This record gives sequence, structure tokens and C-alpha cells, in this order.
Amino acid sequence: MTLPRIFQCGQHHARGAVLAALLCVLSAPTFAVQDAKAARYYEDALARYEKRDLAGAIIQLKNALQIDRTMLPVQMLLGKALLQNGEVGAAEVAFTEALRLGVNRAEVVIPLAQSVVAQGKHKLLLEQPQFAPGGLPAGVRAQLLLLRAAASSDLGETRAALKAIEEARAVDSTSVDAWLAEIPVRVRIRQFREAGEAADKALALAPGHPEAIYQKGSVLHVQGDLKAALAAYDRALQANPAHFEARIARAGLSIDFGKLKEADSDVTELLRLAPGEPRAMYLKAQLAGRNNDEAGTRAALREVTNLIDSVPLDFIRYRPQLLMLNGIAHFELNEREKAKPYLEILQRSHGNSAASKLLAQIYLGESNIARAIEVLETLIKAQPGDSQAMALLASAHMAQGRHARATSLMQEALKANDAPELRTTLGLSMIGSGQTGNAIAELETAYKRDPDQTRAGAALVALYLRSGQAAKAAGVAQSLVKLRPGNPSFFNLLGTAQGQAGKIAEAKAAFEQASKLDDSLLAPKLNLAKLEIASKSYAAATARLEGVLKADEKNTEAMFDMAVIAGRQGQMAEAQRWLEKATDVAGPRDLKPGLALVDLHLRGGRPSPALEAAKRLSAKAPDDVGVLIAYSKAQLANADAVGAKTSLNSATRFADFNAPAQVEIATLQMAANNLPGAAYSLEKALSGRPDFLPANALLAEVELRQGDFAKAEKRAKEVVDKIPKRAIGYSLQGDVARARGQATAALELYRRAHQLEPSTESLMRLFRAMGGPTGNQAGLQLGSEWIKTRPNDTLVRKALAEGYVRAGNLASARRAYEDLLKVSPDDAMALNNLANVLLRLKDNEAAIKRAEQANVAAPGNAKVIDTLGWALYRHGQTDRALQLLRDARLREPANLEIRYHLAAVLAHTGRKTEAREELVAVLKSSMSSEWSADAKALAAELK
Repeated sequence: MTLPRIFQCGQHHARGAVLAALLCVLSAPTFAVQDAKAARYYEDALARYEKRDLAGAIIQLKNALQIDRTMLPVQMLLGKALLQNGEVGAAEVAFTEALRLGVNRAEVVIPLAQSVVAQGKHKLLLEQPQFAPGGLPAGVRAQLLLLRAAASSDLGETRAALKAIEEARAVDSTSVDAWLAEIPVRVRIRQFREAGEAADKALALAPGHPEAIYQKGSVLHVQGDLKAALAAYDRALQANPAHFEARIARAGLSIDFGKLKEADSDVTELLRLAPGEPRAMYLKAQLAGRNNDEAGTRAALREVTNLIDSVPLDFIRYRPQLLMLNGIAHFELNEREKAKPYLEILQRSHGNSAASKLLAQIYLGESNIARAIEVLETLIKAQPGDSQAMALLASAHMAQGRHARATSLMQEALKANDAPELRTTLGLSMIGSGQTGNAIAELETAYKRDPDQTRAGAALVALYLRSGQAAKAAGVAQSLVKLRPGNPSFFNLLGTAQGQAGKIAEAKAAFEQASKLDDSLLAPKLNLAKLEIASKSYAAATARLEGVLKADEKNTEAMFDMAVIAGRQGQMAEAQRWLEKATDVAGPRDLKPGLALVDLHLRGGRPSPALEAAKRLSAKAPDDVGVLIAYSKAQLANADAVGAKTSLNSATRFADFNAPAQVEIATLQMAANNLPGAAYSLEKALSGRPDFLPANALLAEVELRQGDFAKAEKRAKEVVDKIPKRAIGYSLQGDVARARGQATAALELYRRAHQLEPSTESLMRLFRAMGGPTGNQAGLQLGSEWIKTRPNDTLVRKALAEGYVRAGNLASARRAYEDLLKVSPDDAMALNNLANVLLRLKDNEAAIKRAEQANVAAPGNAKVIDTLGWALYRHGQTDRALQLLRDARLREPANLEIRYHLAAVLAHTGRKTEAREELVAVLKSSMSSEWSADAKALAAELK
């Protein structure tokens, strides 16, 4: 039997064996556990993994997970072992669980991407937020961009593929891999000259690089220069005899040239290296066919189909050689129905190819003549080489979000008939387009002319409440209730207005009346629960909310309030659970739970989960100002200042002239070190509200940071002239004086501001000017006197405690943190900092207790886990310390102190190679700290 040739080069397939060598390896992981037996399972698995005993490692890791499924490093190592073992679906599950548990995205994104691609889920790699390149370290970002390029190419998105390659090349202009990645993309679109140029550039960077030599051969191969291609494959194998793709290609060419002995030798070696490799088995079938061995040919072809049929079709959807391979094998075995799906996928994804001719034969055999003609004609062509009516229409446009079009329609309608109902619709359309002032005027006119325009009345209540005019809102709501005493929604609206006006008893009565009128109405019950939460009647509120959820299990407002109750009671994990549940079921415009979830993660010191939650929100509402602000906060927490600037620039555009929003955006722009962006946001705020004090104050600060002292001083003086009895102007003047190095003048201005308006803000300015943060006695005395009369001021308490630490007064620092925790017992960072103070006081048992409390308050926070691990190590609990520090290292790999701590414990336990690897990263930094000398000494000891 003579078989058709399908191997011209290996440019479109994964390197190595189809199941196992689709994948590559990252470094060995780490994890935190509480059970010593589970820790031993992990350590044994790590040893097996390092010895390439993947099956044994997987068994031991699963044993560890039987004890505790929350062990982060176990999930990481399991994912890597499964990935190398060809169990790509299970690997994806493990890596995804590691992400959920809090692994730093940079540690998992590459193997997770590889497991996804190996299953044919290319679109997930390009669409899911965890695979976004932004915020990743340069090396990881470059690898990810090349994986995304390959996925885009497989999907036929060549422009996106080449763009990703260029972005990777911008990260590292000397990268050979970026040039190698371009070659298969160019070959796929038949740009052979550009492919050859990319190969030449790769070889210029690395003349002896086996892959570069092989890829150059693959370009020559598709151009028909077979002898030169064969010579290139020879050179690639001389540089690396284990180069699988070069040997595959050389064997195929040897068969073409009739060099059957050489081909047989290569095929034998291929099957030795990868016994289950279907391409090698197909080559074996070709050799048997050349030798007229019919039985051998069929047996080898059957091996091919057995191997590929066992792989889910989606896994190889973007692997053209395997699709073609199985299509041909089934075709030659006269299994046309089995061949068809493989060939059809190939034909759809890669257009005109040999698959088209095989498909045409199959269609002809099925008497599907029209389809056969269509396929063949395509192949040959490619290779011959739309007054009440307008209101209703406006309502329709509003329902589609086309508010401007609705407003235009209603203005035209009012020219013909100035009816109250039309003016109501006009006002409602203006709300949607952001014209709040005009909307209120139109709705007030409509409601005054016709009190039966209850839609206008209800909208006015909402607008008055939004602008802080609770008394006016309550007045309109009272008129609505009087007009429609049987309408429960109007009583609910009245309750909301009364509540905002501070009339709690009246609000409660209105909500209860609404529920009495219609017990199935959930809104008044939710509002009653909010009143109970505000009065700290948590049990009553919980019972009421449980009733709401029994009636509507997907009520996100009830879930949100359950989260509020949990948070007020210090049950942060429960609060997170409720917010996650609410976010999962929230509609496309229900952003409240998602925003709260981002904030919860940020307050808990969990930047990676915060970013993932923000990305999900962004996918739902990319143009929402609140979402963009939340996203930028998460990006800043993940040290992605560039991404934060982009999000904030968009937020500035969408916030228009909303002064409070622009001030918040400007504050974040400053945190992202984008002073021009902050200035622009503040100028927009002031163009809408020229006397908006917060914007003026912050703009002065921006100008100060930009070095424009004169402009900042002028603005500060203008604030003082306008409001001489307020503190802010003098504080700003103090900032200018301090920036100019006029310490005495700054101190007096801060003191005057504090005398005019004693506040935490003015105190902190004065505290800093007096040197409190650095341990200056006068500043510390100022802080101490302040909290005597304001014991609940946690900000000042924190600053005071930190000042004592810097002064070296650890006993006072300990008392300050303990006093702070009496006021705020669940402050995770205060607990963590106290633990560190206790460690320096050598009170290891007390340090462990406080660190354990911090870990409960902020689960997943790498710094907290590190403190606990280090405290345990200092107390002699080495095994658990090692596991905790491994976990912290995975969550925050850029934290050099964590890596030093891990290195110290690894060295103590005899894992010197791992310890050296951690110290290499630590010692690369020139950053000085109290532990730097210890790290250097440890490195010298391990040499």
C-alpha cells in the first residue's frame, strides 16, 4: 500500500510526543499545610518529581490533598506533574484551584496556559482575564505572549499573532524564541520570504541553536528546497540528537528520497524516544507500504487511529498534522465516516489543503454531490494556481441604552404636543444620558402639571435622594403615598427617603406598611434588614434576609447584606463567600457585589484575587466608572502602574464632569505616579465645579509634586482667602513650605491648621512634621496626647505604633499595637506587625499567637503567612514553618524577605540547593534591610 505524504515540516504541531511532550516544566513548587503527615507526603512527592517519577509524585500529592485540599503548593506541584504526564485536563483543574487558593498569577499562568492549549481551548487563552499579559514579570509576559501568538495563529487570527510576537520582542529584543515563534505563523499564511528572514535572525542571535536550525530547514522544506532542508535537519540533529521534530522531518524526507534504511533508523529512534507517537507510527506505515507489507501497513495505521481516537477531538482541533494524520489513516482503512470529522475540522480551520480532496471523495461516496462540488471549486479557485408613537419609540431606544436618540425623539414630539406624559419621558431619557439637572427640571414640570404622572414623581424622589436632598424626596414620596395609598412601592420609596433624612422610626413604619400591603414584595424587607444592620441587630437582620433568600435564592441584595453582617462580625471568609455567590448570579448591570468583593480582597491584602474579581467586573461593564476605579486599585495593588494608568484614563473620560469621581480618579493617578493624568482629572472636576474644595486642594498637591511650588502656593493662598477659618488652606501652605525645606514655617502652618480644625488629617500632617513617624519624641508625644481623648482613632494609633518601632522602643510599640487591637481586634496588619515586634522582643510564643490571629483575619496574605512561618521557625517548629514559607513564596515571589526566610529554613533542613536558588534572587537586589547581612552570610555559608 502506498500512502500519501503529509510531512513537509513540523511547523504547525506541538513539539514532542502528542500527549506527553505537548507540555513543558516549571520549577518545583511550595505549599503551606497544618498536618505533618500531609507535609511528608508533599516532600516525598517533590523528591519523586525531581527524579521524574511522575506517577509516584501524583499519588503522593493526591494523598496530601486527601488530608487538606487547601494546600496551595500541593495543587501547584500536582498540576505540573499532571501536565508532564499528559493529563492536561486534570492539570488545568489543579492550576485553577491553585489560583483560587491565592497563588501569584506569575507562578501559574504559563503552565495553566499550556494545559488549556493542549486541550484545544485556544479561545480561553485569549479571552479569559487570568491570561492577560499585563502586570506580569517581563520574562513570564514574554512567554505568555508567544503562547497567545501561537493560539491566535491556530485560530486564523494572523494579525493578532504577529502583534503578540512583536510585543514579546519589545520585552526582550534579544529573544531567539520570539523570532522562532514568527516562523510557523508566516509559513501558515505562505509568507515564506518573511519566514526565512525570521529564521535567519534567530540564527544570527544563536548560530548553533538546534531549534533555529530546524526551523530554517522547515522553511526550505515548504519552499521545495528538499536537499537544503535535509541538510538543515542533519545539522539540527548534530547539535541536539534528541530534537524530535528534526528527526520526524528527516525521516519523512528520507522516505521521499528512497533512503529507506536511513528512514528506518530514524523511525526506530523516534519510537524508542516516544513509543506512543502517532506521527512516528504513520512513518512506520509508510515504510511498510514501500516494502509492500500490506499487513504491516494496516497494523501501523490501526496504531495511529487507536492513539489519536483516544484523544478528545477538541484537544487536537488546532493540530493540523494530527487531524490530517487520523483523517488519512481512517480513509486508507476505508473508514470514511470516521475520517470525515477530522478532515472537516481541518478544512474549516486551514482552508484549502489536501483535506479538501479527501473530503470531496468522501462526499462523493455519500452522494453529497453539491457539497463535494463546493469544496472542490473553492480549492481550485484558491489554487489554480429601521405624539405617543414617538414616546413609545423613545422608550424602546431607552431600553436599548440609546438615550440620546430617545431624547432627540421626545424633543421633536414636544414641539407638536407639550403633554406632561411626553415631558416625563423626556426627563427619563435625560437621566439616562447624564443630564441630571435638565431631567429634574422636566420631571418637576411634568409632575406639577399632572400629579398623576407618578413615573415622574418616583423618578424625582430617586434624583433628589441621589443629590442628597432627602427632605425634598420625602415630600414628593408623601404626595405619592397620599395619591396611591394602596401602592406598596410608594411606601417603600417613602421609607427610603425617610431613612436618608434620619427619621428611622418613620422609615421602619413605611417599610412595614409596604410589606403589609404586599408580603411578596422583597424590597421593603431588604430595607428593614438594612435598618436592623445599622442598629447592630444582626440576628434579626440575618433571619429576615434568610426569609428573602428562601423566596428568591438568587437575590443579590440579600446576599450582599449577609456579607455586610459577616464582615461586621469579623467573619471575613464568610463575607467573601456571600460576595462571591452574589457576584456569580448578578445580572449584567448589578455591579455592587463585585465591587465589594474587589474591595474586600484589597482590604484583606489579597491583590491577585482582587485583580481577578476586577477583571470579571470589567468584562461585564467595561465603561462603568466605578468598575474602572476598582480595576485600577487592583492593578496598583498588583504593581501594574501602567495598566492602572490606562484604566484611570478611561475612567476620567467616562466620569465627564463629576467632580467627586474625578477627585477619586486623580488620587489614584497620583498613586500610579501619573501626575499629568491627575492634573487633567482635577481640571475637569473644577471646570464643572470651580469652587469644589477637594479638587482645589488635591490639585495644589499635584502641582507641588510636579515641582511647581509657585502655582501650588498661589492655589493654597486662594483657598485660605476663600475660607480662612478652615484648615485645608493652611495645611496646603504647610505642604509648600515643607517641600521648599522650610521646616519651621511648615510646622507653624500645620499647627495653625490643627488649631482651627483638629482632625485626624491635620494631626497626621503635624505628626509627620514633628518627626513622629521616625520616632521623634515630640511627635510621639503629640500622638499619645491625641489618642487619650480620641481612643478610637485607629489611623493615629497605627502611626504611633510604627513610630515607636522606628525609635527602637519595642516595649512601647508592643503596648501601642495591643491598645490598637482593643479598638480594632480584627486588624490583620496590626496583628501581623505586633507579631513582628514580639519576634524582635524574642517572645516567640506570643508572636505565634498574634501571627495565627492575623492569618485568620487575612487568609491568603503572603506577608502574614511569612510572619507566621518565620515565628514558627524561630520557635523550632521547622516543618510547619517550611510549608508556610513555601506558600508565602508562591503568593508573592517578588518579596525578597519572604524568599530569604524560605532560604534560611531550607538550608536548616538540608535542602541547600533550593536554598541557594532562593538566595540568588535575593542577592540580585541592591535593596538594604535589616536582614540583608544575614542573607549574605547564609549565601557564603552555602557555597
